[in-house]
Amino acid sequence: MDFDPQLQALYDRRAAEGAGPLYEMTLAEARAADLAAVRAGAGTPEPVREVFDELIPGPAGALPVRIYRPRADRGPLPVLVYFFGGGWTLGSIETSDAICRGLANAAGCLTVAVGYRLAPENKFPAAVHDCFAGLGWAADNAVRLGGDPARIAVGGDSAGGNLAAATTLMARDTGGPAIRAQLLVYPNTDYFADTPSRREITDPLLFNDKPVQWYWDNYLTSSLEGDDPLVSPLRAPSHAGLPRALVITAEYDPLRDEGEQYARCLRDSGVEAECTRYPGVTHGFFAMAGTLDAGGRAVEQAAAFLRTAFDGGAATA
Repeated sequence: MDFDPQLQALYDRRAAEGAGPLYEMTLAEARAADLAAVRAGAGTPEPVREVFDELIPGPAGALPVRIYRPRADRGPLPVLVYFFGGGWTLGSIETSDAICRGLANAAGCLTVAVGYRLAPENKFPAAVHDCFAGLGWAADNAVRLGGDPARIAVGGDSAGGNLAAATTLMARDTGGPAIRAQLLVYPNTDYFADTPSRREITDPLLFNDKPVQWYWDNYLTSSLEGDDPLVSPLRAPSHAGLPRALVITAEYDPLRDEGEQYARCLRDSGVEAECTRYPGVTHGFFAMAGTLDAGGRAVEQAAAFLRTAFDGGAATA
């Protein structure tokens, strides 16, 4: 594999350390190791004007949200509702902290990170319903927070990208909230994906098909749920009327092909959809802007996409 030089250094270090895969750990160990790895890759937290936490009503109890106000706070601000990654099993609003700080400043938006219930303790559709509740809360409270409810986008990485895509389907099919854009970073889009990238990325030191399947097994009660569009957005009967999208993928990522398939599917349905594959990097690079230049470039691209989407065009219900 022709790795990005910075990634090669990280790969070599991981090989030397002999670190085991997360799916061989206990849940508590895997969640702690995942957060530690994310924080190490993210580097020093980027300062923003203000960060504060709130608890909001969720379908099964209170949910945590974290609100980021950008350094250039010229309100009312557009709003990005962001869902963290971690295979629906790992992660928290701490996991996406660096991403949300970077996007808040670079896109000039109020960013709301939504905490959702994790699997396997809480199976599908708990996470989807929690994220949709977070989107609704952000829309209802945008004015109070200094945001503009007419300029809302959703975004997420990995499983968070899956949840962002699912919330756009829910919003379209239930009449809102109106969403201006969707940012999908190496999203899971099809439970049944049988793609070259799923088959070819087998290096045990990389994110490969084994953890992908482990996450799915944690999330779903039955493989029969894989046909549900809220599980597999690629399988939705229609993608017409969804908000414009930016899909970011990584060359050495088992989810690469299904993310790119989703972008093509959106375009075939008349949705404006841009897709960029970052060469030489693996799944997770978007969260590593502190150590990988490619991660920083991807965050800047995502911010530019959001700025353009916030500045023009009508939101899509």
